[in-house]
Amino acid sequence: MYIQRLKSKIHCATVTDANINYKGSITIDEDLMDAANLIAGEKVQVLDNNNGERFETYIIKGERGSGCICLNGAAARKVLPGDTIIIISYALMDFEEAKTFEPSIIFPKEENKL
Repeated sequence: MYIQRLKSKIHCATVTDANINYKGSITIDEDLMDAANLIAGEKVQVLDNNNGERFETYIIKGERGSGCICLNGAAARKVLPGDTIIIISYALMDFEEAKTFEPSIIFPKEENKL
């Protein structure tokens, strides 16, 4: 049996921009992606701590060291710059593997720095 398990989490990052004129996705600083074990194109769930919105999108690689967390397209209507969000990805894994799997969880500091 396979179950879905938390794989990666960026906890309490700050939205730096929202770009409605783009075809969707979330742009994430490449340093944050590496630290949280995330890749471009990966499906993520975004939770907005300020307004309670929860939605899914995919990752676009942002400029390394920029601190960028930008929601694009339709997702840009669900957040405001300055909102605090949680970004989560999940993985399917064997039930026994899931018992010992350790997710990558990061807690960005001011300006989304590690």
